[in-house]
Amino acid sequence: MNIVITGSLGNIGKPLTQELVQKGHAVTVISRKEERKNEIEAMGAKAAIGAMQDAGFLAATFKGADIVYLMESWEGMGSLFDRDADFVAAFRNIGNNYKQAVEQSGVKRIVHLSSIGAHTDKGTGSLFLHHTVENILQQLPGDVAIKFMRPVSFYTNIFRYMETIRKQGAIIQSYGGDRKEPWVSPLDIAATVAAEMEKPFNGRTIHYLASEEVSPNEVAEIIGEAIGKPDLKWLVIPGEQMLDHMLEAGMNEWIAKGLVEMQAAQGSGSLYEDYYKNRPVMGKVKLADFAKEFAFIYHK
Repeated sequence: MNIVITGSLGNIGKPLTQELVQKGHAVTVISRKEERKNEIEAMGAKAAIGAMQDAGFLAATFKGADIVYLMESWEGMGSLFDRDADFVAAFRNIGNNYKQAVEQSGVKRIVHLSSIGAHTDKGTGSLFLHHTVENILQQLPGDVAIKFMRPVSFYTNIFRYMETIRKQGAIIQSYGGDRKEPWVSPLDIAATVAAEMEKPFNGRTIHYLASEEVSPNEVAEIIGEAIGKPDLKWLVIPGEQMLDHMLEAGMNEWIAKGLVEMQAAQGSGSLYEDYYKNRPVMGKVKLADFAKEFAFIYHK
């Protein structure tokens, strides 16, 4: 098949491209960076250099594709520490560009990387962005089949905890405890997306993606063991305090408030209500596997 991949060679795009090429598919990878071209071509794929903000470029690149994989990359939207950035408008713009490009190119099969929390527009904080794009893509003509892929929290998000682990000897968030929640490896996302591309497409379907369900306290225990800090704890601070810390660090206010609201939904379990109604088969990569990668970088 002729498959177009948006999102360049990120944590998901790279293994996804590798697997699809190995399976014999003709793959085009869209990247906004010219310097990615050689790496993309070395993998046996074709490089298309351009931006998600350019609907005409997208339409021309999508033309003739059997399947297009859509994701919203944060690149080109502005920094999370840009106080003036409007991320809702940026995501809405990309969603509309994707919709326009799909309509103009005639593509009939879409795989969209969305997110946990996209099932609702309330109480999920910054994950509201993914709900927005899903709704835009739902406006495509009925003969366009779409698989909405909703991964849960990425293991790689744990890298964000490295600074407080180093400086304060703890993971510090505004929720925690022993309630299990789902996590996912980008490698499992790539494998699942590749498999779904080779299955029939019918209408609009939702697919949740997860690798393992572990609690915040278990995360601290597993990561602590891996880095040689067996007493590592996951500490909980009030949401207001966490918000103050992020704003003092210069984070965009909408993003900071959204992260606190999202963590409140994680703590109450409300973020996962639809996930538990549609619980997927778990992937192969477990947190203990990722912890080895985390430890390597932590000690590097």
